[in-house]
Amino acid sequence: MAGRIFDGLRVIDCASYIAGPAAATVMSDFGAEVIKIEPPGMGDPYRAIAMRAPDAPMSPNWVMDARNKQSLAIDLSSDGGREVLRRLVATADVFITNFPPPVRRKLGLRHEDLAPLNDRLIYASFTGYGEIGPEADKPGFDVTAWWARSGLMDLVRSGPDATPARSLPGMGDHPSAMALYGAIVTGLYQREKTGRGLLVGSSLLANGLWANSCSVQQQLCGEPVVVQPARTEAPFPTRNHYCCRDGRWIILSILPTGDRWQRFSAVVGGDLNDADPHALTAQLDERMATRDFSDWAARLDAAGLIFGIVARIEDVATDDQAFAAGVLVPFENASLMTVSSPFWLAGQDKVTPRRAPKVGEHNDAVLHGAGYTPDDIAGFRAAGVIG
Repeated sequence: MAGRIFDGLRVIDCASYIAGPAAATVMSDFGAEVIKIEPPGMGDPYRAIAMRAPDAPMSPNWVMDARNKQSLAIDLSSDGGREVLRRLVATADVFITNFPPPVRRKLGLRHEDLAPLNDRLIYASFTGYGEIGPEADKPGFDVTAWWARSGLMDLVRSGPDATPARSLPGMGDHPSAMALYGAIVTGLYQREKTGRGLLVGSSLLANGLWANSCSVQQQLCGEPVVVQPARTEAPFPTRNHYCCRDGRWIILSILPTGDRWQRFSAVVGGDLNDADPHALTAQLDERMATRDFSDWAARLDAAGLIFGIVARIEDVATDDQAFAAGVLVPFENASLMTVSSPFWLAGQDKVTPRRAPKVGEHNDAVLHGAGYTPDDIAGFRAAGVIG
């Protein structure tokens, strides 16, 4: 292989809390040099996010989304820190930020502030609610702007009388990162045609509505949209989930028509009540509880029917197919695994994941590469510009 597609591409990750940084991570997987900008001291607050053992050296979230990156810890509230960033921007290909618009204005990080420094710069903006409108300056997280605002939170609860469902950390951020990545790559393609950079972007609101677009479009067309019914009230029993004898749940996705219905009926013992979906659900509850999941899996596979296990998180972490397909991959020189970016290119090997950096680990290397002398760097350090 001659090289990776983003070899030689410089990306500045001036973002925090998942969607923006994760888009940069995807670019790093394909060879881009990513310089992570974070404040001195404790660094990016994303480092301290919860969900880790008390004695763990860093957050698992940070381990994944900061892999392959170089850390430059600079104080952007200082004139010196902003000047360092501006020098880096002048030689960068992509600048990514999800800082709220008021913060960008305060620090001089808007597109109109940085674009004059580099006419080939792709400025990638990620916001909670979009670039214009009455809520453009409003901060948002995926639980508020992606999950709740989009209608997903209300619609996926298990029945109209159930409370709205809570989302998991990063559940909207990581898909949204792929939209931002797509915007960046589309911008790079236009730059190839025109020679000039441009402003590109995405938002949590846009991605939440896109994720829920089937229901949103139904509403826009004037058709009623209802929440998911309770499992026992599901209108399509062969697209429902059932508990097996060993306590594992199986999810079916079988069209109840024609040959598929006949094959399914034969697998589960025949004589099914196909006239009343609620009665059929109760009947399948009884049938599926008579065998372990592995037994049902073998029988349904032999019949060529579509189903899946309702995986527990410990199952996902040891999924042989995920390893074989390159979805879970090992870090360089470590037994620790991580989740790879969710696509591949023929003839392109991704970068073997390198560990996430310590705060300011690459200060000297990045600043030296930007043309600063050892005396300059010592001065920055003494003034608290870097740390």
